[in-house]
Amino acid sequence: MSLIFDRPMVMGILNVTPDSFSDGGRFNESDLALAHVEQMVREGVDIIDIGGESTRPGAASVSEQDEIGRVVPLVEAIRTRFDVPISVDTSKPAVMRAAVAAGANILNDVRALREDGALEAAAELAVPVCLMHMLGEPRSMQRDPQYDDVVEDVLQFLVDRINVCQTAGISRDKLLVDPGFGFGKNLTHNLTLLRGLDRFKLLGLPVLVGLSRKSMIGAVLDKPVDERLYGSLAAASLALWQGASVIRVHDVAATKEVLMFCQAVMDVGLGD
Repeated sequence: MSLIFDRPMVMGILNVTPDSFSDGGRFNESDLALAHVEQMVREGVDIIDIGGESTRPGAASVSEQDEIGRVVPLVEAIRTRFDVPISVDTSKPAVMRAAVAAGANILNDVRALREDGALEAAAELAVPVCLMHMLGEPRSMQRDPQYDDVVEDVLQFLVDRINVCQTAGISRDKLLVDPGFGFGKNLTHNLTLLRGLDRFKLLGLPVLVGLSRKSMIGAVLDKPVDERLYGSLAAASLALWQGASVIRVHDVAATKEVLMFCQAVMDVGLGD
């Protein structure tokens, strides 16, 4: 399945974990998960992103076998029923191999291939990989994160990881980058990253952002996680305008409409 990031793409979130921050436990059962995929496909989702281990602040780790047991059957079921690209949100090389063997098309790694064996697995599998910035680990990443210049520090981390990947034999055209909103960043860091997101275009790679329902939106609007749709749509609009290629969201239909309108405005006059 060919993936060309030449237009705004919506990545729909499908968490099959009991403890994700927004929808933990909702889609653990296979039938419920597949019904949610069907809904997202109807709404025009471009990519389904499956997560089998929560990476919310304070989240506990999950064994490789448990994660494979959560993710792989769902990848297989989606692949047989829907013609949609599948991303798997994992850092574990065994999960990467099992997921791609089952039909996954993209690896989405919050640790940017820093786990033992992950770099080699990604090079071997030769599918697109998203490299995300995270300061620390999920269990501790929100304990007073510090940066000299958050945009420059995150940008340099991604440059370094891109170079490591290329040295390991991963083609540059297989890479995406994600600044990692909410992963070892406080509110000011997150807002500064969003304001400076256009600097990541200098990397010449598709930029993926995950802002949907995150705590930064709750902090600004004083809203609980299930009342953050409007803020999430505002964040998605700003991210697209700043050059993001892939927007990772919980609310597919609403985000698709917002991005379509933003793109129409951005395209006016380009052909004149």
